[in-house]
Amino acid sequence: MIKPEVFDIELQELATFAKVISHPARLAILKYLAETKTCISGDISDKLPLSRTTVSQHLKELRDMGLIHGEIDGLKINYCLCGTCISEKLELFDTFFGKIKSTEIICSTEKNCQ
Repeated sequence: MIKPEVFDIELQELATFAKVISHPARLAILKYLAETKTCISGDISDKLPLSRTTVSQHLKELRDMGLIHGEIDGLKINYCLCGTCISEKLELFDTFFGKIKSTEIICSTEKNCQ
């Protein structure tokens, strides 16, 4: 059992973000929104090999994380990326992995470092 409270808030936030973007359908939704700039939720389900209900569940995860915004337009919801939130999350990743990347790593054999 993992006890998130024993980890600092940045690690918890980074782990939550990683969990949200770990699903290929969510990455496909983000990619689609980046390519189209904005769209209607029904359009997204037409572009992915998933049911409308499944796409809605993934949209909820992305929205809850703040990566996308949804604006009600009549009976439809227009979704778009939240550039500010995405930038903040990417900065967390850059900071975390930048420290790891800059660490000198010494392995006893090269094949162990794959």
